[in-house]
Amino acid sequence: MRRNFDSHLESHWNRRVVQGILFLCLVCPFLVTPAFAQLGNSGSIEGVVKDPSGSSVAGATVEITNPISGFHREAVTGTDGSFRFTNVPFNPYHLVAAAPGFSSMTQDVDLRSTVPTSLQIALKVGTASTSVTVEANGGDLVENESTFHTDVDQGIIDRLPLESPSSSVTSLVTLVSPGVAADSNGNMHGLGDHAQNSFSVDGQPITDQTSKVFSNQIPSDSIQSLEVISGAPPAEFGDKTSLVIKVTTKSGLGVTKPTGSVYTSYGSFGTANVGFDLAYGTQKWGNFISADGLKSGRFLDPPEFTPIHDKGNEVNIFDRVDYQLSQFDTLHGNFQYTRSWFQTPNTFDNLNVIGPTGTNVGDTDQRSKIGTFNIAPTWTRLISSNAVFTLGGFVRQDQYNYYPSNNPFADLGPINSETISQNRSLTNAGVRSDISYVKGKHNIKAGITYEHTFLKENDSFGIIDPNLLPSTTDTLGAPCFNPTTNTAVPGTPCATLLPIDLTRGGSLFTFRGSTDVKELSMYVQDTITQGNWSFNLGIRGDLYNGLSTARQAEPRVGIAYNIKPTNTVLRISYARTLETPFNENLIVSTEGCNVSVIAALIPCVPANSPAGYRNEFHAGLQQAFGKYLVVDGEYIWKYTHNAYDFSVLGNTPITFPIDWHNSKIPGWLLRASVPNFHGFTALVVMSSVAARYFPPQVGGLGVTVGQNGSVFRIDHDEKFNETTHLQYQPWRRGPWVGFNWRYDSGLVAGSVPDFATALTLDADQQTAIGLFCGGLQATLQQALTAAACAGQAPFGATRVSIPAPGTENDDKNPPRVSPRNLFDIAVGEDNLFHGDRYKWSLRFTVVNLTNKEALYNFLSTFSGTHFVSPRAETVELGFHF
Repeated sequence: MRRNFDSHLESHWNRRVVQGILFLCLVCPFLVTPAFAQLGNSGSIEGVVKDPSGSSVAGATVEITNPISGFHREAVTGTDGSFRFTNVPFNPYHLVAAAPGFSSMTQDVDLRSTVPTSLQIALKVGTASTSVTVEANGGDLVENESTFHTDVDQGIIDRLPLESPSSSVTSLVTLVSPGVAADSNGNMHGLGDHAQNSFSVDGQPITDQTSKVFSNQIPSDSIQSLEVISGAPPAEFGDKTSLVIKVTTKSGLGVTKPTGSVYTSYGSFGTANVGFDLAYGTQKWGNFISADGLKSGRFLDPPEFTPIHDKGNEVNIFDRVDYQLSQFDTLHGNFQYTRSWFQTPNTFDNLNVIGPTGTNVGDTDQRSKIGTFNIAPTWTRLISSNAVFTLGGFVRQDQYNYYPSNNPFADLGPINSETISQNRSLTNAGVRSDISYVKGKHNIKAGITYEHTFLKENDSFGIIDPNLLPSTTDTLGAPCFNPTTNTAVPGTPCATLLPIDLTRGGSLFTFRGSTDVKELSMYVQDTITQGNWSFNLGIRGDLYNGLSTARQAEPRVGIAYNIKPTNTVLRISYARTLETPFNENLIVSTEGCNVSVIAALIPCVPANSPAGYRNEFHAGLQQAFGKYLVVDGEYIWKYTHNAYDFSVLGNTPITFPIDWHNSKIPGWLLRASVPNFHGFTALVVMSSVAARYFPPQVGGLGVTVGQNGSVFRIDHDEKFNETTHLQYQPWRRGPWVGFNWRYDSGLVAGSVPDFATALTLDADQQTAIGLFCGGLQATLQQALTAAACAGQAPFGATRVSIPAPGTENDDKNPPRVSPRNLFDIAVGEDNLFHGDRYKWSLRFTVVNLTNKEALYNFLSTFSGTHFVSPRAETVELGFHF
């Protein structure tokens, strides 16, 4: 019955897709005046500069700039007076044109579509000018947009001190965008959600996880600019939309003289990096390539302040090709290959592990390898001066291998009772097509995306703890195993698990699963600009067919009003979204309850990974103060039915998606920007986002908190965080300095609800949180006990805020990681020897300047325990041409 229903839905939607594609194909052949269309996240600005008589002005200088993102580009007109800026991110720009013997001319340009923006610029005879001074006013600092977003260009990206060299993209997003809670290993929690983030890389949708323990990211060297959408997502974005990161990559189109750099760096923990990037081409074609190699002795954030068994390396290659076939047709192609290899960091408990026979079996030696490739060709067709058609395909694969220790009993630890290996792959293939039309007050975009994701999972695991079966009970709570006779009561969990107990002669259990997930989406949206008003109207339809099925009609509405006399923009927006399950370990998490061994070993909730839906509301205000400060604020309310989370398997990077009945996420975001003021710029982002989840758990493998039936704060809930980035370059050609101040009030740490529970932790775990009572302090050699701390005061922990006795409440007063202040600094010189064509650069970066000992999380259900980076210094030398 269900299969017939699914088939009917697919058939209905497929007919609509065919009709849409046929319509788009019919309108494609119309030809018009020449222009140049761009990829999905960027457009082009082109035009002609003329004098008062209408003659072309050759050699005129044209500059465009966005003072908030830091984007700046200039061009010189040709003999026909023409100029062109390609690969320009969607944003408003301030344009200035000037030529000797003429007065300079300024104009504001709002670029919001792939449809080329054509300008006719008329200069007036006036005082001779050989240079252009680009100055913004308060009106240039605000955007009449209903969607809250953050724009960042290379001017900021290149000078931000980043903590994570192997997850630099998510590290960058965490620093520059409000509402993002920082977590370990490059994970970021956007607006109160676990991994509900998606990337749009030159229009290619990537909704699977890209942190370093799931996948490999594109190199930050390939990024020209970022737009991080924190507001209600427009209709073109679906699947995972709590945070949408639009990436515009660099291009070699129009770079007639080869331009690039070669660099190398070395720093703390033996971290070394070497790489290059190169852009070259003509007005008809271009190529940009970036490649780098990284190795580090602190590849992941370890569970100890001192990294142990934490080596890793990575090779990353990205290539973008652009080719203009004709006046109307352009081909683009993005290609990436990345391979990373890394160890699972050890705790002190993972050293010299004592096996089941009482002998030393050595150190835990678990490792991972991830291979990622991506191919994404795109064809753009200029239909008319008002319309552009795009057709693109993509294939992306993550191959993940997790290797246990050579001696399986070396995997035994305080939270590990099993040894496990994993070999899984995720292959995402799809096709997307859209048409953009700009005319008068309308900016219309309609599109179709079809994705087919192929999942394969192979897991092997066995019991390595001889005490696991003796501690296991039957359904009535009675012991079901006799350790004296090594026999289990038939029909009980002990009988199911005995064959995989390696301490009693058992063998590994193997789980194999494969499935495919099909997703189809269609959308249409229109941005209507009328006077001071801006209306974003859209609707999206999604059909999801995986291990569960769902379909959803998703209206999106936004309204903005620009009070021009005061440079104020008011906005409200609403979005309905479909929330789809995570693909990582989806099969075992969904079907594990049906496998007797898995159900007996790992708690699970029988369900079919149901998809969810969300209603979210946003209200915001943007205010410019003069021309040197703009403040942008937003309040959010998100209500989700079937809200997703993760559980972690022991001390491994393997996680399982789980599903809760619903969640409520309120919060506020604030961003303040100071554009360039005599070489000084500033960016301040801050937020407070609650993540309240409501039982029961309705699906997934691994049962976490919230089983008492009461609402609870998930472990990425954070009361307040902020990042302040200051940047100063006193002279246009000279040294610069970049400075970060990062404050986090602390994520929820549900494993230590009170001091009594903390006393049950082992010595290493107590030392990690800095447990103390009276004058006693937990050490690696001696854990604190209830007897030793009886009558001692004060008591608590230095790195975890434990609620006072009797005050803990999973919703109102949960335990949290202690607040932390971290400071980073980077100092550099971009042209050491004042060269013109060839330049040498030198940069010195210090992360965690004060060497603060602090935790990201502690015994998190998502990822375990991790410390922030100790003080780390890096020196980088570059050659630019």
